[in-house]
Amino acid sequence: MIAIRCGEKIFSNLQAVIFDKDGTIEDSNNFGLALAQLRARLIDERVPGTGESLLAMFGVLEDGTLERQGLMAVGSRMENIIAAAAYIVPMGFSWEKSVAIAQEAITEADSRLIRTSDNAALFPGTLALLQRLKAAGLKLGILSAAAPERVRGFVARHELSSYFQLEMGVTARGPFKPDPALFLEACTLLEVEAEKTLMVGDSSLDMLMAKQAGAAGAVAICWKGGTLDYADVAIANFEQDAIDLLD
Repeated sequence: MIAIRCGEKIFSNLQAVIFDKDGTIEDSNNFGLALAQLRARLIDERVPGTGESLLAMFGVLEDGTLERQGLMAVGSRMENIIAAAAYIVPMGFSWEKSVAIAQEAITEADSRLIRTSDNAALFPGTLALLQRLKAAGLKLGILSAAAPERVRGFVARHELSSYFQLEMGVTARGPFKPDPALFLEACTLLEVEAEKTLMVGDSSLDMLMAKQAGAAGAVAICWKGGTLDYADVAIANFEQDAIDLLD
């Protein structure tokens, strides 16, 4: 079995590592910011007076950056639609109509903005880390709150299909993070045991999901420092001294 040291924590008898995507291995903050701003603008065009509140709800901060633990960064597409609809209802629309307006505007925004390797690059050290883990014999997977087609698009765009045996996103039906059923399903698809699978993510939802599923460990990647609730350990990069394979 394989052991990995993250900081001062050692995780032994590992079979697999599952990664979140956005904010973990893909630096999609700039893309997410542009998408949040466009979604808010398109909804405001349909329901004037909602734009500023929607920006805050999506997680756009006053300094023009995107909150890395906000709804846009860690929520699923359906969660974004439902949250946006809640801001439309007070403007005099029924719940059904509010959801339809939010879905239409968000779908239009998603079709306008194209995610590329330029506006959503791999974080530094990601490819080298995947190469080390694969060479050690670990199975690798992605478990993202993004829609399945976006996960597949990410893997294709960065030519990572040879590294990942699992490309899993969240559908509109759910379940959604931090439901442990997602992690357990991912392990089943990878044909590994949850207690021998490590979760790496940038959200407390990732950490809680892994904990509730009985994962081998929950590793927080905090590119700007700090830590996350429920994490066993936090790292600031993917260099070998942060995630090191042990003999």
